[in-house]
Amino acid sequence: MVISANKSTRSQVIEEYINRLESGEALLNDTPQNLVEVVGILKSYGVVLDAYSVNLCYIANTQFLRLFPVWKYFNGEVTFKRLLRNLWHDRINYEYAEYCMKSMFWHGGGGLDAYLDTPEFAAAADRVIKAKFKYNPLMLGLHKVFPDFLPELLRQMSYYSGLGQFWRVMSDIFLDLSDRYDRGEIKSIPDVVQHILDGLVKDAARPITYKVTIRGEEYEVLPKSLGLTFLPDTAVPYVEAIFFRGTPFHGTVSYNAQAYQIPYDQSAFNYGALYADPLPIGGAGIPPTLLMQDMRHFIPDYLMDIYHQGIRGEGDLRIKICESFQKSMFCVTTAAVKGLAPHPLDTSDPEQQAANRKYLKGWLKRLFESQMLTVNQN
Repeated sequence: MVISANKSTRSQVIEEYINRLESGEALLNDTPQNLVEVVGILKSYGVVLDAYSVNLCYIANTQFLRLFPVWKYFNGEVTFKRLLRNLWHDRINYEYAEYCMKSMFWHGGGGLDAYLDTPEFAAAADRVIKAKFKYNPLMLGLHKVFPDFLPELLRQMSYYSGLGQFWRVMSDIFLDLSDRYDRGEIKSIPDVVQHILDGLVKDAARPITYKVTIRGEEYEVLPKSLGLTFLPDTAVPYVEAIFFRGTPFHGTVSYNAQAYQIPYDQSAFNYGALYADPLPIGGAGIPPTLLMQDMRHFIPDYLMDIYHQGIRGEGDLRIKICESFQKSMFCVTTAAVKGLAPHPLDTSDPEQQAANRKYLKGWLKRLFESQMLTVNQN
């Protein structure tokens, strides 16, 4: 089905998708192949997210305030064999995790972002900096001359930790989804969405904290007393920053201000995972290429069999992985939309239905320009 962008058609499509969500369906069509693709790719993604989470938390906990963290991707295991593997690029591409962290850090949102601009954080950062460099007058002098430099590094470390804790939860959700599919408990796309939603709800109030240890003494950077939690302070900002906004990829658009190819307002960005064209995947300067490269090592056999059926075999494997990944992200988005709705989407109360429809219309207006229609044509 080819969708034209005229106003009447746009309204019809939005209404169609609202009806789908109200009836318990997902933003992605419920077909046998979509189910296999989504579950298979999320299994691979879960394995990769586990590695990303471990590394982000390792960096936050041990590499904070290091100006040149040369060994940050080694997770504390610096051996000659690992060094050779890194030089040969036979490793997980942790750079993509940092790309996501920096996108979240730049776009902001949620209680974590708000706290990092408070006097309370400034005071906590100052305590950590002075303890870390207690016997280093050069760094203390640097801090005195440039008082915003080292606190900015701690702000970034807070996002390393926050994203690592968020991905810890999501990895467990995706790997458990795969296990349930293998046991025959997941039989449809709505089952996938419900599983993800249940996982989000289960850990919604999980505390997001961050503390560092300096010479045996702990210093709280994000104390538990702040009340930062998984869903509003990491999950929702992640969806906004990575699924919707993202950042423009080098080589695909001009960064020249006179070219007007990049919106001036960050809120108008639409470079996120839900909008991206999978075809450039594999090109230099396209960060998701790193993620697809990582996931290709953990694709289950039943999904790889589907990829081999294409006329190019593994010649366009990263693009196929990206297409499956994008489908899975529409399932995650469906779970987020359902979870954040003001009322249950199957409510029969007219006032609640009206509130839900207003809420859903806002989401669908943003999603209309995404790849939502494209993934449902395949």
